[in-house]
Amino acid sequence: MSALQYVTKDTLEQMKAELQRMKGVDRPAASRAIAEAREKGDLKENAEYDAAKEAQGILEAKIAAMEGAMANIRVLDEASIDTSKVSILTKVTLTNLNTKKQVTYKIVSEKEADLKAGKISVTSPIGKGILGKVIGDTAEVQAPAGILKFRIDEITA
Repeated sequence: MSALQYVTKDTLEQMKAELQRMKGVDRPAASRAIAEAREKGDLKENAEYDAAKEAQGILEAKIAAMEGAMANIRVLDEASIDTSKVSILTKVTLTNLNTKKQVTYKIVSEKEADLKAGKISVTSPIGKGILGKVIGDTAEVQAPAGILKFRIDEITA
């Protein structure tokens, strides 16, 4: 069983579209590839048939995993975000007390994390370290480079 995942409505729509594509486009294509390979004769020595069956198995596993993940999704309403403390979907401005550099991250689910876009996962070391903190708090985060200290400067939606 997968853990409960929080996502935005946009991410849920993307997941639904991807699942629809896998079921409606990729699955029929996999079936056609197997049928075409089967028509080429002896299945014992037919590498094309084996590859098509393997690709179909991988696709079916992806579909099952996606359906499993979607069964454990809760959609977050961005309008009802509590900005009194760091939580998922808040935008947090931090000062790294080691380097004095200020950074702003949006705390998102694992599926939505994108460091280049300033979105960090709630399960990342920094995400876990600042979760629940309020403005003015200092968070100590265990990172591969050692302990990082961040001061929470601002929390917005």
